[in-house]
Amino acid sequence: MPDFVSAKTILDTQGADGVIRWINQQKNVLLTDTTFRDAHQSLLATRVRTQDFKKIAALTEEGIPQLFSSEMWGGATFDVAYRFLTEDPWERLRMFRKKMPNTLLQMLFRGSNAVGYSNYPDNVLEEFIKESAAQGIDVFRIFDSLNWVPQMEKSIQAVRDAGKIAEAAICYTGDINDPTRQKYSIDYYKDMAKELQNLGAHIIAIKDMAGLLKPQAAYRLISELKASIDVPIHLHTHDTSGNGIITYSAATKAGVDIVDVAMSAVSGATSQPSMSSLYYALVNGERCPEINVDNIQQLNHYWEDVRMYYHPFENGLNAPQTEVYKHEMPGGQYSNLQQQAKAVGLGEKWDEIKEVYHEVNMMFGDIVKVTPSSKVVGDMALFMVQNGLSEQDIYDKGETLSFPESVVTFFEGELGQPVGGFPKELQRIILKGRPAFTERPGAFAEPVDFEKVKAELAEKIGYQPKTEEVLSYLMYPQVFLDYRKAYEQFADVKVLDTPTFFNGMRLGETINVELEKGKILIIRLDEIGEPDIEGNRTLFFNLNGQRREILVKDHSIISSVQTKRKAEPTNKEQIGATMSGSVLQVLVKKGDRVAKGQTVLVTEAMKMETAIEARFSGVVEHVYVAEGEAITSGDLLIEIKEK
Repeated sequence: MPDFVSAKTILDTQGADGVIRWINQQKNVLLTDTTFRDAHQSLLATRVRTQDFKKIAALTEEGIPQLFSSEMWGGATFDVAYRFLTEDPWERLRMFRKKMPNTLLQMLFRGSNAVGYSNYPDNVLEEFIKESAAQGIDVFRIFDSLNWVPQMEKSIQAVRDAGKIAEAAICYTGDINDPTRQKYSIDYYKDMAKELQNLGAHIIAIKDMAGLLKPQAAYRLISELKASIDVPIHLHTHDTSGNGIITYSAATKAGVDIVDVAMSAVSGATSQPSMSSLYYALVNGERCPEINVDNIQQLNHYWEDVRMYYHPFENGLNAPQTEVYKHEMPGGQYSNLQQQAKAVGLGEKWDEIKEVYHEVNMMFGDIVKVTPSSKVVGDMALFMVQNGLSEQDIYDKGETLSFPESVVTFFEGELGQPVGGFPKELQRIILKGRPAFTERPGAFAEPVDFEKVKAELAEKIGYQPKTEEVLSYLMYPQVFLDYRKAYEQFADVKVLDTPTFFNGMRLGETINVELEKGKILIIRLDEIGEPDIEGNRTLFFNLNGQRREILVKDHSIISSVQTKRKAEPTNKEQIGATMSGSVLQVLVKKGDRVAKGQTVLVTEAMKMETAIEARFSGVVEHVYVAEGEAITSGDLLIEIKEK
């Protein structure tokens, strides 16, 4: 196709408005490939490493240049890169920009939450968008986790100011064809689409994050939106129920402009529908996508092999699950919440967690569920299952419970206002007298002093940070500092092959590590010494022909979690851990006077923070834990004598 011009070329030469004109001229449905972001977030707990993307990125652009865009950044990939992969997400962005210069790069942006889980001041959002655009992002899919338009306005304008494409997303929930569930009706979606178009959105996305959009509803929704707005429509779904291809076929017939798909090896189930399957579903029709399906198959062979590296992170969903129409859990949350449940010892209660997830959603007022609001529902579900609590228990015992911090901030209005408002009695119980926002939190937030934060960060990491590092620190302060600490200790671990990164080397194994082009280390593990009394082992290596040795801690010898005294459930002066995890902060010491509702400790379990509050006014009798200490559910944390 010698006269082919990519959407990226049009953006660079004609601007965002030129891209929109080009989309409107296309007869065939356009495709966004989610393989590099949402596909692995949904199937493999977001664990795919930059090294494995780097090997296939350029070949992907070469094989399918007709893609509208490649979604490869944002969402959970940002903090997971730092937290679990010891990687810099900004380096991943630069790698993709270098390897795919002629493809629109797309990210998922959580509106006022950016790539985090909290509300950030407006100038932080604007600076993040400006920096992301400068480093290579072309399309910003902007959404609000509660579909609250005021939370999206600043981001849409910032993207327009950066000269990029603002794709404003409406999160789909409920069922527009179900007469018993008309909280989210067809008129609701049409009105929101018009409002977003009026705010300057270049494209309207329907973000069906749980795969709830059924085929007949898809045809109706797209048809009525096409009749209501002038900008292109981009449809995103998940194939959890198995209805994804049928849904896309119906949407294509109704006139949808762009749909999200993934390579077959990382498609289906909680991921997006298969790119190849959609091609064959539409082939010989009027709107079949213009792609080379043979090239796609060659790329797919790579992902068939790579996916095996990540088997431990699979969510176990091997067949269509129509239960998604009940629990409504987003595809991108499914595997991550499952890993979180396993980490806190609730892996065997996964089915119960899904049931309670639905119960929590209805208890909260049937809210839109997508990060970070879906995290709130998930945190509450884990909290209730871990502590054996029912909905009635929450109302009966809520005054004495320390709820997950995400749940508290949600009811404070930190994430915005849900459709129909908060359940008032539940809000009263959870907030325990705290005030709540009724307007956009960002409107009241003090702008961040970037120079002050930069100086603060420089003192902590020992060098002058770049803008991107300041932004990362603002989003995830402790996570970023932990990453820097790990980097100082281990250097750039992304150069390791994936099996070695996750599993280490086997005795006698030889690996090649390419530090940079032409500089390769050949490493062989020759011997593993016996553990000493502190549980350390000496490992003997051959490094490029030279014998080396290092001392490492063998955590299988000495457990990092010691048996601790448990809190007595009937003793109101003792406060126990609500989840397995670690102690993030200890805010009081023995002898301190505390007031009822005062936060005395903060615990953390796989991204879920819980503020432990005093149940009554009194004096701290004893603190049983220290910051950073590992804990299990029920461990005695603190004792407070009532005064």
